Amino acid sequence: MLITNDDGIAAPGIRWLARTVADQGYDVVVAAPNEEASGTSAAMIAVEREGRVVVEEHSVEDLDGIPAYGVAGSPGFITLIALHGAFGPPPTLVLSGVNRGANVGRAVLHSGTVGAAFTAAANGCHAMAVSLDVLSASQGTAGSGGAAVASSGRFDDEARHWVTAARVAVELLPRLTSGPRSAVLNVNSPDLPYEELRGVRMGSLAGFGQVQMTVAESGRGFVRTALEESNEPVRPGTDVAWLADGYASVTAVRAISEATEVDLSDLAAFDRR
Repeated sequence: MLITNDDGIAAPGIRWLARTVADQGYDVVVAAPNEEASGTSAAMIAVEREGRVVVEEHSVEDLDGIPAYGVAGSPGFITLIALHGAFGPPPTLVLSGVNRGANVGRAVLHSGTVGAAFTAAANGCHAMAVSLDVLSASQGTAGSGGAAVASSGRFDDEARHWVTAARVAVELLPRLTSGPRSAVLNVNSPDLPYEELRGVRMGSLAGFGQVQMTVAESGRGFVRTALEESNEPVRPGTDVAWLADGYASVTAVRAISEATEVDLSDLAAFDRR
């Protein structure tokens, strides 16, 4: 199993996810960006040195015996090269997370966490994205799609309930592996002790997300962006609504699918011969 993220190899969420999954007997390899790469979607970005992508072995706290690599690349790129054997035998499962901040609504399009899972699914591998709802608009950055970096000092990273999201992910693995490889499970957990979690519910995608980017100021040669709380009403049954009620939310999503309701049947009329 590959475990990756977009918060970086040193983020606590990936450590808790890897530890929790390994404790269940799974063979785990950790490979993640060597720096924070939030908001990269499924981008294929990598830094090369003398024609080779930079990969460094890492020693991750409390993960003795689990191989871990920091890669100068985006989560989607890391997932793709893992599926081609970059870190050992190609994985049959990919877990991405635990992300610092919820990935909900149609804004999952921009998430590097979800983008890694989409990349895995597009290449025939079961995949799950896992996130913890820890942030508000005031704690996020527009460049990262709402995620704050741990060094910001705005919250105590280690005090968050990463293990709650990780345990929910483990419990959902049988649902993941029994479903189609083309579908990603997008899991979001509230920042609560596991014992206080009210349960897990299937959530539909909210209209966008919890926060949205806005242009705060523009001038000659610059644009300054900011994040603001979404003013969209919370609809019952959505991923955002379940989180607000103290439940973990899981949504089955596909990255690319055809819009079959669009009528393109008469395109032969454009033939030029």
